[in-house]
Amino acid sequence: MSDLSKLPVTVITGFLGAGKTTLIRHLMQNPQGRRLAVVVNEFGDVGVDGDILKSCAIPDCPAENIVELANGCICCTVADDFIPTIEALMALTPRPDHILIETSGLALPKPLLKAFDWPDIRSRITVDGVIAVADAEAIAAGRFAPNEAAVEAQRAADDSLDHETPLSEVFEDQIACADIVLLTKPDLAGPEGVARARAIIAAEAPRLLPVIEVAEGVVDPRVILGLGAAAEDSLDARPSHHDGADDHDHDDFESVVIDIAEVAEPADLAARIEALARDHNILRVKGYAAVTGKPMRLLVQAVGARVRHQFDRPWGAEEPRRGRLVVIAEHDDIDPVALHAALNAPAG
Repeated sequence: MSDLSKLPVTVITGFLGAGKTTLIRHLMQNPQGRRLAVVVNEFGDVGVDGDILKSCAIPDCPAENIVELANGCICCTVADDFIPTIEALMALTPRPDHILIETSGLALPKPLLKAFDWPDIRSRITVDGVIAVADAEAIAAGRFAPNEAAVEAQRAADDSLDHETPLSEVFEDQIACADIVLLTKPDLAGPEGVARARAIIAAEAPRLLPVIEVAEGVVDPRVILGLGAAAEDSLDARPSHHDGADDHDHDDFESVVIDIAEVAEPADLAARIEALARDHNILRVKGYAAVTGKPMRLLVQAVGARVRHQFDRPWGAEEPRRGRLVVIAEHDDIDPVALHAALNAPAG
């Protein structure tokens, strides 16, 4: 068990759109007596998740306890961003009882765990546990290779070849680093899909891991907080594709921010995003839009061709009514000009 004098930190990792922010919102609203703080690490220059969480802040997790880092992976900017952020949260009065860290959907969790070995914080912080949030439908569909059948055919033809895509490595590293896996969207996957997702996770896990089905982020906080895993002390038991490397990068992925004009109907924007996923292999879209004649801002979240949108709050009196979307894809699929044209195409 971890030293009770240390402040516990839970790292919440998971693939793009798996449901990390939804989980943290649930934990914020059900703290069970804990005073929480949250660190959100976005991929790209425009933060979305931090704003979502601040909008549902409560006394046990007030807005000042929610910090957003949107200028790069926190495990790549340890000295500049990560340690000062943790120290600032620890200096709050009253001090948080527990810190939640939501990693970018593209982040490798192990380098972040290594950051907890820094002398400035090791004696005061412990990693209570690593929670991997996994989308059951996506895993069951085998979306970690562009053409799964072709990859398997190549592997069968030449056992010495490794044709894993960057997405598969991200997924495998997240599972390998986890203490618990939360399997989200089980209703979309169905019983057969959930069974397949469980089998894939079991095959990738380096050790037996608890796998819990979760809908809409609802899980008893007692199941995932207070694990006492001291993950920073068991790095060898959490293998990574990048073990032995001096550092890591995210050059396989790229994000671009697209400004969009007011849309006539949310369904029109959803259709454009679905077309992007189909025609440009877009992984993730998230951000805001203005809808003509509507006083509320439209929150947009998309994973591949699955688009969700809802009005989240009124536009501020001095706030420009403009839409901004962060689009994330593998490096070779990003074409800012084409993306801007597609997202701003006339309805019809």
